[in-house]
Amino acid sequence: MDITVFGSGYVGLVTAACFADAGNSVVCVDVDAGRVETLSQGEVPFYEPGLDQMVRANFQQGRLRFTTDAEEGVRHGLFQFIAVGTPPGEDGSADLKYVLQVADTIGSLMHDYRVVVTKSTVPVGTADKVRDALLAAQQRRGESVEFDVVSNPEFLKEGAAIADFTRPDRIVIGTDNPRTAELMRALYAPFNHNHDRIVVMDVRSSELTKYAANAMLATRISFMNELANVAEKVGADIEKVRVGIGSDPRIGYDFIYPGCGYGGSCFPKDVKALVHTAAESGHLATLLAAVEDVNQRQKRVLFERIRKHFGNDLKGRTIALWGLAFKPKTDDMREASSRVLMEALWEAGAKVRAFDPVAMPETQKIYGERADLTLCDSAEAACEGADVLAIVTEWKQFRSPNFDRLKKLLKQPTIFDGRNLYDPQLMKRQGFAYYSIGRVPVGV
Repeated sequence: MDITVFGSGYVGLVTAACFADAGNSVVCVDVDAGRVETLSQGEVPFYEPGLDQMVRANFQQGRLRFTTDAEEGVRHGLFQFIAVGTPPGEDGSADLKYVLQVADTIGSLMHDYRVVVTKSTVPVGTADKVRDALLAAQQRRGESVEFDVVSNPEFLKEGAAIADFTRPDRIVIGTDNPRTAELMRALYAPFNHNHDRIVVMDVRSSELTKYAANAMLATRISFMNELANVAEKVGADIEKVRVGIGSDPRIGYDFIYPGCGYGGSCFPKDVKALVHTAAESGHLATLLAAVEDVNQRQKRVLFERIRKHFGNDLKGRTIALWGLAFKPKTDDMREASSRVLMEALWEAGAKVRAFDPVAMPETQKIYGERADLTLCDSAEAACEGADVLAIVTEWKQFRSPNFDRLKKLLKQPTIFDGRNLYDPQLMKRQGFAYYSIGRVPVGV
């Protein structure tokens, strides 16, 4: 099939590459000429395991190409995917400017039937706005060309996006036209062999499904973080509580890990957008607002503990930091807990020596050269001359460090663990003061 994808960011590029890898002919359109040139040279401008190889292979075999020419894109694909950004506004609402610009472009250039698919995460009612933009563009040029608008939200986890796309849990299709549903079924047939994963529903339900899924997962995380804070107060171990409740099949073990807050491009933005959508419809979403409030508070937990440990005086202190990305297997630092911690430490007069396996270029891009930030070549190097160690990302290579070596590198054998990587009793035997989440500190 012939497919056009508008937007070569995270969602757009994964979508384009995976469809091309299944044998389709895909054109990816982006207004950023520099990005188009970079992608045409086989370079992916962000980290996602396996994506660079997939992009290069399909580009070389002619199934995937990149262009700034919107007319070429509209002419090429029966399916026109809109996968551009929807950045949050100050009030938490999703900014649909880029989505509607693409819809206007498609409407201005289309001459044959097209299926216009919103892949971006968008508020309920966006498909209606896309339809209106398409009709308005056609009216301006005095033409009327048939089209359908479909909601097809993405459910990609950063770090596992290719697997999520090619072996999905579900493929949600929002359309009121049975013919369009069948076209979408045919498009997704290569990823729907084992059993039927396609769920067809009305457009508005599809749009809400994406927000509901992310809000539910965020709620589980904030719930566990709230419980973790209670556990510390009453002398319980949240990790044992986690196993105790996770063994209940009605609850399960996914997304009930306590930590120093969630981040990334999805959960924070989508929870705020859903709160805003609820308010616009006349409903006060108290629970969802609390989910985000708990998360913002949780992101400051490590800083508050570090500050208290040093008697509220961090001037001249150096903190080693392991992990900068908001989670492993990505270089994404949007809304990352590391940023909240670093910025609070700098404001208090401390310096940071940081290491992350893939996110240090992104850190450099965000913060530039700073006298109070040193990006180190290894986890051990980050500890050299540092007073204490803080951990905010649970990369596998941080799980089994040489603790004897760490004790020699750190001025104080003290670890602030925001991801509960280690057993408190082991840390006590190793001679560390160890602060974690939802467990009583040891060695203090």
